[in-house]
Amino acid sequence: MSGTVSAVVFDLGGVITESPMIAFAAYEREAGLPDGLIRQLNSTDPDTNAWARFERNELDVAGFSTAFEAEAAALGHRLDAARVLAALRGEVRPAMVEAIRRLRAHGLPLGMVSNNVSPMERGGPMDEILDLFDVVVESSIEGIRKPEPEIYQRALERLSEAVGRRIEATDCAYLDDLGINLKPARALGFSTIKVVDPDVAIAELSALVGFPLDDAAA
Repeated sequence: MSGTVSAVVFDLGGVITESPMIAFAAYEREAGLPDGLIRQLNSTDPDTNAWARFERNELDVAGFSTAFEAEAAALGHRLDAARVLAALRGEVRPAMVEAIRRLRAHGLPLGMVSNNVSPMERGGPMDEILDLFDVVVESSIEGIRKPEPEIYQRALERLSEAVGRRIEATDCAYLDDLGINLKPARALGFSTIKVVDPDVAIAELSALVGFPLDDAAA
């Protein structure tokens, strides 16, 4: 079968690794906080809240902790920002990594766009995954974050430079677990996949690239 895209861009958390929302929910239950409080804080004033400023590297850890805990306190809740940050370290999804390896083996240009609170450290367990990508674009380095359209455009520019040919949004699939991040990518011309069930997402991506990315689809 023939594919309709020739390059793929991935989000990290909630796509390649387990969603931090699972760990957020566990912390909320343990601390007796309302279900969905952390998500509520992150979605209130989404361009200017503590989380957004942290991901753009406008706040350090101490500044984020103070601001984020103050946002929770304004809603009447006592929250430990350090516990929230610890929840960001999600487990790797092996099936998604295998799909990325198969994309790499077929020679497709691969990019990653991640909203993160600090640059990814080299020399750690993520190296094997990061090495599969031609470019990795991080909000904490760029000073911009999803869903700002510029970060997707920057990823396309870097990917084009890395492979030595122009890659347009219409050439690419983009995978993310958040609809708010998919909307601007789709407006730019990306073929988008919302990752809820990783197996379903891999099957959808297989159809877009035109070859199987897991044994079930082979």
